[in-house]
Amino acid sequence: MNKKTVRTLLRSDGFKAIGFLAPSLIGFAIFYLLPFLMGIYESFTDGTQGGAFVGLGNYKEVTGSLSFRKASMNTLLFTGVGVPLLIMSSLVLSLLLNKSLYLRNWLRSSFILPLVVPVASIVMFWQIFFDWNGTLNAWLHHFHKERIDWMQSDGAMSIIVLMYVWKNIGYNMILFLAGLQAIPKDYYETAQIEGAGKLRQLFHITLIYLTPTMFFVVLISIINSFKVFREIYLLAGEYPYDRIYMMQHYMNNMFFSLDIQKLTTAATVMVACIVILVTGLLSIERRFRNNLG
Repeated sequence: MNKKTVRTLLRSDGFKAIGFLAPSLIGFAIFYLLPFLMGIYESFTDGTQGGAFVGLGNYKEVTGSLSFRKASMNTLLFTGVGVPLLIMSSLVLSLLLNKSLYLRNWLRSSFILPLVVPVASIVMFWQIFFDWNGTLNAWLHHFHKERIDWMQSDGAMSIIVLMYVWKNIGYNMILFLAGLQAIPKDYYETAQIEGAGKLRQLFHITLIYLTPTMFFVVLISIINSFKVFREIYLLAGEYPYDRIYMMQHYMNNMFFSLDIQKLTTAATVMVACIVILVTGLLSIERRFRNNLG
């Protein structure tokens, strides 16, 4: 490589961009990438700092654990119920608030408000409502009904799903509104001239051109569903009711017991599932874009 080529490379925008990104890339590599790679390595050994290589032994032990299976099924159930409910609710709200409604701006602000409320405040609100001596049980007692320990019942999962939807519906609504406003108005005017009704416009224009936004919202919603551990931990502690014992609880308990092999194995399995899911969604979205184009 001659001097002229080197000089041209140094002056290129790509090289300058790498220079500006270098501090962040170095920090990401040191605090995220290297620990993650070390964790993957630890999942194949029988002990930290020089442990023997055991292959898939840790994975067989973890996947055969009843607590891991319970955490996996609960996490899958929560994501499978919470994410579709969140998507449908936020989509319906965005379609309504995209029209000229009375108090539209106030309604938008009210749905966005949970985004700026700290997690501790959210948990306190739900504790006041669903605690043994909380508001809901006070109403039941007033109508001569028995009190229910909501966080120690089969309804605990429903409470967590509602809290997840309530906290994230505003963010998804903003994304859907941005996607709706990006659809050209000419499409609707042409459809009206051709005699297409509101329902046909919804399915053949709105939902079609909103699909790229839909993929992104689904992806963000799935990622946010794995963050609900904070709320559950503050509500129910380290060992909650079986129905709301999530994957993060399992890993958190393995961390406290210093069982690094099970911790890293469970984390690797969860990351692998997320990567496969995200890759599949991005692949479907890319094919849809090509077909739409």
